[in-house]
Parts: sequence; structure tokens; C-alpha cells
Amino acid sequence: MMITVNLRPGQKRKAAGGGPKQILERFKSLGNKVKDPFLVGSIAACLGVGLFLGWTFLSTNAKYSELGPRLEQARDEHKRFDNLLKQKRRAETIRDSLLAQIATIRGVDGDRYVWSHVLDEVAKALPPYTWLTTMAPQAAPVVADTADTAVKVIRFRLEGRTMDLQAYTRFLRQLEASPWVTDVTPMEAKTIIEKERPVTQFTIQASFQRADSAYIRTVPLSQSVR
Repeated sequence: MMITVNLRPGQKRKAAGGGPKQILERFKSLGNKVKDPFLVGSIAACLGVGLFLGWTFLSTNAKYSELGPRLEQARDEHKRFDNLLKQKRRAETIRDSLLAQIATIRGVDGDRYVWSHVLDEVAKALPPYTWLTTMAPQAAPVVADTADTAVKVIRFRLEGRTMDLQAYTRFLRQLEASPWVTDVTPMEAKTIIEKERPVTQFTIQASFQRADSAYIRTVPLSQSVR
């Protein structure tokens, strides 16, 4: 028995593949065999869905590629804005601390001459044979609104002794006559024995506030020498 082998590759490819023309003829024959319209519609729908999904994927991928640099830019802007907010909060904290210190300094500086002035006015009104044992503030200074400006009012208490009851009443009148002292109120007056002598012990409450400008005399700090 004899076996014949064809070693020419051209004819083998022709027999195996059939070429483009034969492939097209096969598709035509397949189309002629498919007569069911529902099957054709299903295939067309699948092809349409596949094309739509492919287009959507490509479009989304392109948009994501465009949004990538924008996202990085937005992250950088967020970091920079966050740092600016932290610096702003730090600056506000420093500002509030400085304002509190300035307010404290102004309060101390504004009241540093008040009590010396109160002592001066009380000493001027104090008659002979009368002395004080206690002088103390009653409460924190309050601000009283007048017709034009706000005036700080300091309430204080005086406790003392006198050898003469008339001196006590004179002390009250002289305190009331001071333009710097207001609301003079006698709280208590009684006779006690001190060092085997009868004396009058008294308690007075009053307020101190800035007098009218008519009672204030100003002098220059320096004068020219000629």
C-alpha cells in the first residue's frame, strides 16, 4: 500500500483556511440559515450593548485620566487652605491673649491713682479728734452712664472712731461737700468704751467718681524758662 504526502504548504493553507472569500461565503451561508427574527434581534441587541459598554468604558477612562491632575491639584489646595486656617487660628489666639493683657494693663493703669485720691478727699474731710480704723472697697468698680459719658464709680466703706459726736456729723457734711465723693450713707454709730473712755464708733459707705471738669485744675508738666 502506498501513502502519498503533499509537502507543498500553499495548497495545505488553501485547503485548511479557505481564504477571505470562503470566510465571507460562510458568513453569508450562516446568515441565510438564520431565519428567526428574534434571534437576529437578540444578537443585534447584544452587539449594541457591547458597543455601548465599550464606549462608556473608554469615555469614563478618558474622563478619569483628565480628572486625575485636577484631583491632585484639589488635594494640594486643601492642604494649603488647611495650613492657612491653622495659622489664622494661631494668630487669633495670640491676638486674644494680647488684648486681654492690654485690658488688664489699662485697668491697673487707670486705677493706680484712684485710691490715693480717695484717701486725699477723706483726709481733707476728717475733723480733729476723729480717726479711721478701716477703709476698704465694697465691690468691683462699676460704670455709671451720665448724660454724655460713662463714669467709673468706686464704692468704699469707712470705719472709725471720734471723741465728739458733733465731729462725726461734721465729717459726714464735709464728705458730702466733696465733688469727688457721692452717696455718703451713715450705716452705724454707737458709743463704745475704749481705753476707759467713751468714744463713738461709726461706719460710713460712700462712692468715689470723677468730678466735673469745673473742679479739675490742670498744670503743665514743664514750663519754659526765660
